[in-house]
Amino acid sequence: MTVDVRIAVGLAITVIGLGFVAWRALFLFRLVTSGQPAPGRFADIGAQVKAEIMDVFGQRKLLKRPGPGLAHFFTFWGFIVLTLTIIEAYGDLFDVTFSLTTWPGLGFIEDFFAVAVLVAIISFAAIRIRQNPARRERRSRFYGSHTRAAWYTLAMIFGVIATLLIYRGAQVVTGDFPYGKSWWAFASRSLGAAFTGMGHGAALNLETAMILGQILVIWAFFVFVLNSKHMHIFVSEPNVLFSRRPKALGPLATTPDLDPEKMTEDTVFGTGLIGHLTWKQRLDLISCTECGRCQDQCPAWATDKPLSPKLVIMDLREHMFESASELLAGQPLLPKPNEVPVAVGAAVSDGSSGATASDGAAEPVALKPLVPNVIAEDVLWSCTTCGACVEQCPVDIEHVDTIVDMRRYQVLIEARFPSEANLMLRNVENRGDPWGLGSSQRTAWLDGLDFEIPVVDSTIPDDVEYLFWVGCAGALDERARRTTQAIARLLKQAGVSFAVLGPKESCTGDPARRLGNEYLFQTQAQQNIETLQSANVKKIVASCPHCFNSIAREYPALGGNFEVYHHTQLLEKLLTAGSLRPQARIEQKITYHDPCYLGRHNEVYDEPRGVLNHVPGVQLEEMHRCRNRGFCCGAGGSRMWLEENIGSRINVNRTDEALATGADVISTACPYCLIMLDDATKSRQAEGSVSENIKVMDVAQVLEQSLAGVGARGGSPAPTAEETKGAGGLAGSEGLAAPDPASPPEPGAS
Repeated sequence: MTVDVRIAVGLAITVIGLGFVAWRALFLFRLVTSGQPAPGRFADIGAQVKAEIMDVFGQRKLLKRPGPGLAHFFTFWGFIVLTLTIIEAYGDLFDVTFSLTTWPGLGFIEDFFAVAVLVAIISFAAIRIRQNPARRERRSRFYGSHTRAAWYTLAMIFGVIATLLIYRGAQVVTGDFPYGKSWWAFASRSLGAAFTGMGHGAALNLETAMILGQILVIWAFFVFVLNSKHMHIFVSEPNVLFSRRPKALGPLATTPDLDPEKMTEDTVFGTGLIGHLTWKQRLDLISCTECGRCQDQCPAWATDKPLSPKLVIMDLREHMFESASELLAGQPLLPKPNEVPVAVGAAVSDGSSGATASDGAAEPVALKPLVPNVIAEDVLWSCTTCGACVEQCPVDIEHVDTIVDMRRYQVLIEARFPSEANLMLRNVENRGDPWGLGSSQRTAWLDGLDFEIPVVDSTIPDDVEYLFWVGCAGALDERARRTTQAIARLLKQAGVSFAVLGPKESCTGDPARRLGNEYLFQTQAQQNIETLQSANVKKIVASCPHCFNSIAREYPALGGNFEVYHHTQLLEKLLTAGSLRPQARIEQKITYHDPCYLGRHNEVYDEPRGVLNHVPGVQLEEMHRCRNRGFCCGAGGSRMWLEENIGSRINVNRTDEALATGADVISTACPYCLIMLDDATKSRQAEGSVSENIKVMDVAQVLEQSLAGVGARGGSPAPTAEETKGAGGLAGSEGLAAPDPASPPEPGAS
């Protein structure tokens, strides 16, 4: 082949490939950027760039699983380094002696990464064969993924590396190899040695064929990648850059303009149609690698619920591409009639605000409502919002935000949600707590103390440092009250000055928000913010991680800025300072369960363990799934108030894992977790499969045992059946107490 023909063929391949790539890239860009606004995505560029360096270039999340992580690391960096060889291939089109440099070190680097990529793709193939979804079904994290596309990609990567090494080996024979006779370029030299018997002309033809072959494979790879799930190779980098910081898992977006007087029949909240997604959520969809790490960690999926975070993203992505022409039409959006009952007329939503349809003259575009046509109702309501999916995702997809946005639409626009949640929402709205027991019961737990705690009347006294936010469960559930009382006694013993709001305290709105009732959440939040600000509260200690998360991280968006501590943070601080000195040995094996909203959502892992480690004699035994990989208790996402009729029970699954450690005490730092784990433990004890001596306790209760001088098997007694059924108790595994008869009988959620 003459030089002119070689150049013509190479440039023809390039022009055709570049045309297809540019067309597809422009389509994807338009599809993503035509999404609704996503405020705050450029709020902290410094942290975003740092995350880009750590998670993309450092592959931090992927390396948490060393096997596939290292394979991906070398593949990623291999393609960055081997970009130099692509430049060299194009140079060789025009001049077979072209080289960027004759420095042997570059030859070694290029050959090293070429071989590393080959080893990596062999590793990927072995992993996929071992976790074949057709053989292992739901147990495989690749279940539901497009595995055939992965094999095509691996084959193309192999083609890129093979053509590279072969043409360089041929250059060794022709004498065109830029790195001389040095063996630094060990792989190329080895192939050159294998080609020694080849004549100069044959070697030159092989070199030309492989150079053109590499250019062809590279452009075919680019075109294929942009038309398959592997587009994440190019779009995951901006997705990580634009994710929420300091971590992708964080406060839910606050929907503005919830004033009823400003709403019209066309007002839309949340995500009901694919067109309601923000541009960041659309970028999430096309960034999914289908690796299944989210699915692998999801408590709903692990207990045979229909929810897989991966499949939610994949189904939405497929529907987005199916609806691309409508989305790019730039017209107002309407749900298709007769798909599902629609409560209001349709409108355009910005995904986070109550936007209305344009005045416009354009004819609205009809789209399928997402629920139940794309996402089944059981899928939507199975989520516990534990955040395991977001924590594990290597490209920072924010699954929880999208799921909650769909719930918002169902609750606020369609008025469609699980019927058993209706009582909880009514109780929060009318009585200020999910059980409907009212403010008069908020101070009942104080009766169990032998000292008085100031109850804030107007403003917090000047000599009081902390407001103790007790929370609904801590004040109203009999088991959680024991924790509340233990915390109060510990703070008193440490000399900490604190007060409580008593009847003025009301639900933070967390259960309503996670269910999708953003309006009720904001109503509760604004009421509580006003109460706290008028009381001149500066520092808050909360025993419930859900309250802690709401006040510390979500109230600021509504103007409530307070210094908030979880009780384990404050207790660990007091222990370190010597204000509390545990004395009695507690000769027990204790396993600690990480509450999702304390651990993953707020990264409080060490302080609860620090409290336990201060107690003499305690042997802390970790469960297999702990810290950021901890398994949910099943109460989050407002699941505490919903029936669990599909698959096995999440709280039993987690409790079985805790019991398998052989622990005497299952400890936690959340009243919801305490209730769920205690229910499951009692269930196992009733079956006779575990000892009656096993207790479920908050870390504060364990600490108080040592400070009170209680012996090895001492501790708070297990609640009796009568106590469990008492005021505020959660009856059995249903998780709901009977409502107060005085609760107003007004129907419906807000």
